[in-house]
Amino acid sequence: MQRIGIIGVGEIGRAVVEGLCDTGGASTEVAGLTPDDGKILVSLIAGLAVDDLRRTLVTHAPVIRAIPLPAVRERRSVTVTFPAHPAVDSLFERSGGALPVTDETAFNVFSALTGTLTAHYAYLATLTSWAAGHGIAPDIADRYVRGLFENVGRSLSDGSRPLHRLAADHETPAGNNERVRTTWFGPANSTALEGALDSLLADLG
Repeated sequence: MQRIGIIGVGEIGRAVVEGLCDTGGASTEVAGLTPDDGKILVSLIAGLAVDDLRRTLVTHAPVIRAIPLPAVRERRSVTVTFPAHPAVDSLFERSGGALPVTDETAFNVFSALTGTLTAHYAYLATLTSWAAGHGIAPDIADRYVRGLFENVGRSLSDGSRPLHRLAADHETPAGNNERVRTTWFGPANSTALEGALDSLLADLG
């Protein structure tokens, strides 16, 4: 495999190309892609099925869908792919890891999960705004919130503990974390989040 066409633009497509260039494995000249049958096409387009894309491009070339995350730039992103393809999965293994799935329905579940990323950023921005509203300088509040969640994020590398266990381990009974979790992220909030994901998944399918 000498060349891969990446269909998709924006932050993710740029991160993939830059991550590959760091390993000496890619050229940034992906413009003018000709989808002849001898090429392997990697699509980063959410909600567009393999068969639909192949019809649109009028090609019999292998079409692989992928969900890389921005951290692919630093080669720290596990990338979901469908269908499994040894050359493409090998490519993403060099970028943090490949997670091939067996059917497009499962792929769309992972795609829906990525739709929560900006909600997380907005959550952090709300914390910063709240602190600023209580007299903390915005730049100081921003710095503290970033540091707080960067440190929390490091605990995610501990694969020996499931996420619910991590949550419990960071709480003191009747403490501050438990109070916020149980009063704000209660059953109604969880149900609303699951409903938003169900709606997105239905559209992706």
